[in-house]
Order: sequence, then structure tokens, then C-alpha cells
Amino acid sequence: MTASTVLLQSLAALLGPEGHSTDPDVIAPKLVEWRGRYRGTTPFLAKPRSAQEVSRVVALCAEAGAAITPQGGNTGLVAGQIPNGEILLSLERMQAIRNLSALDDSIIVEAGATLQRVHDAAAGINRRLPLTLASQGSATIGGLISTNAGGVHVMRHGMMREQVLGLEVVLADGQILEGLDTLRKNNTGYDLKQLFIGAEGTLGIITAAALKLAPAVSSKMVAAAGVESPEKALALFHRARRGVDGLCAFELMNRQSIALALKNVPGLREPLRSATPYTVLLEFEQCGSSGLEDGVEALLADALEHGEITDAALARSILQEQALWKLRESLSAGHRTGEPQANHDISVPVSETPAFLAAAEREAQALVPEARIVAFGHMGDGNIHLTVMPPAGAKDFPSEAVLRAMHDLAVSMGGSISAEHGVGVARREELTRFKDPAALRMMRMLKTTLDPKGVLNPRALI
Repeated sequence: MTASTVLLQSLAALLGPEGHSTDPDVIAPKLVEWRGRYRGTTPFLAKPRSAQEVSRVVALCAEAGAAITPQGGNTGLVAGQIPNGEILLSLERMQAIRNLSALDDSIIVEAGATLQRVHDAAAGINRRLPLTLASQGSATIGGLISTNAGGVHVMRHGMMREQVLGLEVVLADGQILEGLDTLRKNNTGYDLKQLFIGAEGTLGIITAAALKLAPAVSSKMVAAAGVESPEKALALFHRARRGVDGLCAFELMNRQSIALALKNVPGLREPLRSATPYTVLLEFEQCGSSGLEDGVEALLADALEHGEITDAALARSILQEQALWKLRESLSAGHRTGEPQANHDISVPVSETPAFLAAAEREAQALVPEARIVAFGHMGDGNIHLTVMPPAGAKDFPSEAVLRAMHDLAVSMGGSISAEHGVGVARREELTRFKDPAALRMMRMLKTTLDPKGVLNPRALI
């Protein structure tokens, strides 16, 4: 009997029939990245139901020298959650809400719970977790923390890092780091939870989190505005920030992104009366105040008068709000056509977004004449999701050259090659091109110190 066989038998005995699988049909959906670009393999799917079981799984694997790939909702876009022969550890059975407190404005929740589950629980006590993204029905808390997820409200509420009060983490030797306090102040040395936020499961496996909750929104307004250029959008952004308190989302969508979504995703509609080169989606929120609707109407009237927008539509009902957001949230699916493409998750300083978009189009067209540019994202925090696609029917597409050119451009403007999706496997080589050498050395030292046997997600990040 081989060592690997002994390990798999030990894991199966530990987890029981409901806590593991080797059935290819059960495992198959977990081996494919959402866009279908990465496919993996695993000899064993572990589905622990507690931090203690995760601890024992990790300890057994560490003793056997077997690597583990942790997985949450499998919504990642850089393949960090897709195994390539490693044990696949899914947190899907760990969904309990351990504590919910209106007095402390906090929730303690297990890593396998979806973001939507947390939203629903918080709403029950008139609170909210101010993190919103299209995949919230399947993205899990552990994965969101491990990738330091962003979303549409980052400009007002910050990344996932800003929502985390404490963590429970299983380390690479199986030891459990207990850190689920809900204190706002705890100045007792190193803030160890920060090591695991954005580490993509390479330093420890997050099994539960204590999160901050915010007051529920009492009034909200959503509007769409047509603009002729990113420069006009930037002017509108600053006018909106000055003019109305509570701007929480400012999303830019170019015409190509909207056209592909309208073509390929059923149930969408044009946001404005006529198509414009760019459309901006704005959302404003207030807690316990009034006058928001009048303020937004006045803002749009001023922007129209100053030539910053050409048209606007203000959502007057929940259904109209949902229609606008459905369009924005369908943009990724809209260009998931199976055609060759180079996808980017880039951030630049907000002031540089117009220059970046113009230069990106020039450089893409130079590499791929008549290239189609899909550009959309969180302009309010400088995060642009840029996809370069060849003209329809083209057979050759230099995707790697395009990817590197866009990354070079972003970094030359003071930006980043990964704004919110993480590095995973897909951006690992690119990270070494741009990360400060001293920072890379420190990252590798941390990995070697906390995971000397390379058990945890060994192919991701570094």
C-alpha cells in the first residue's frame, strides 16, 4: 500500500462518507474555473464540517507531505482555487453563523457561508455588510477574505480587509489560530489576521471570520448617465463627490461592453434612450437622512448644463434599480463568448483612468489591428476590467503579448496588475516582473516560515 493510499484512507475515515468524495462526477464542477480557462485534477475532495476537522486534515497532509488547494465558492478568476493534483479542500459545509450582534455591529460566520447569506442575516437585525459584488450568491466569506475582494462599493467602504475584525485560521501544521474577537481596538502586538487577508490560502486556511456591520441604508438612489469620454466621466465623478453626500458606487461601462451584454445575456435593456460611447452607473446611499432624491436630481441637471453628460435616467423604483445593476453585473458574462481574449484586472490612480483607457486602446490596436476593447469597472476607485478581443473571425491572437503590454502600461502609470481578483496561478509570473524585490523576498520568507513543507496552495501567488 502506497503512502498516498494510506493518506486518502485516513482522510476518508476522518471525514466520513458525507465529508469526502472521490466520485469524478461530484468533483468535476469544482475543477473548472468560471470562464472555463483552467481545468484541474485531484485524487480526493475533502469537505470538513468544522475547524477541528480542517485542522486534522491539514495535519495529516503535512505529515504525509501532501499539498492542499483550499476552495470556497469557486468564483475566482485567476485559478488560485483550482487544484493540479493536490488534495482539494472545500469549505462548503462550514456555513454556520456563530454570532450576530446588533449591539456590537458584528457577525461571526464560518468561511463557507456565502456573502448573500451574511447580507440576509445582517438585514434581519437592520444592519449590513457593505460589500457587494455580482457573485455574492456563490462567493464565500473565506474566499473573499483570502483574495481581499473588492466590489462596487470600495470607494466608500473599502476592500474586504476593512470589514474584518478577527479570524480563525488553520495553520500549515494543523494548529488553529484563535482570533475571533470583535474588538475595534486591540493594540497587543502584530495584527496577525492581516497576514491571511489577501494571501490566497498560502499561509493558512481561514475557517471563520468576525466582520464589522454597518447601519442599514434608509434611502438610496441609482442613476445612469451617458458620457462622451472618460474625461467627462471623471469630471462627473468629482462633481458627484462634491455635490451629494453618500456617493458609494461609480461604475464606468464602454459601449462595447454594453453591446455584448445586450446581445448575449437575456433580459437586459438599454440603460438610456440612446447609445453613448460610455455609460456611468451611480449609486448614492444615506442612513437616517432625507433629501437624497432632490440632491441627485440637482446634480444631474448641473452635469447636463456643464456638458459633462448627454443624458440621464434616474431609477424611480426598486425594479428600475435592479435593471440598471443587472446590466452592470452581466458585463462579464456578456463577453464570455469562447473567443480568444486577454482579460485584465487593472488599477491606476483615479486621475489616470482617462489616460490609461486611451493609451490601452492605442497599444491594443497596435498589437491587434481592429481589436475590440471591452472596458468597464469601478472608476471611482481606479479599477478597470479591460478585455482585448480580436476582430470577429480572427484566428491568431497574441494574448500573452497583449497581457504584458497592458500590465506594463498600468504599472508605468503607478498602477497594479491585480486590483481585486488576486494573483492566483494566472498572474504569478507577472507578479515577479513588477513586485518590488524586497517585498517578494519578504513574502517568500513568510511562506517558508509559516508553511515550510509547502502544503498550502503551493502553486498560487508566490
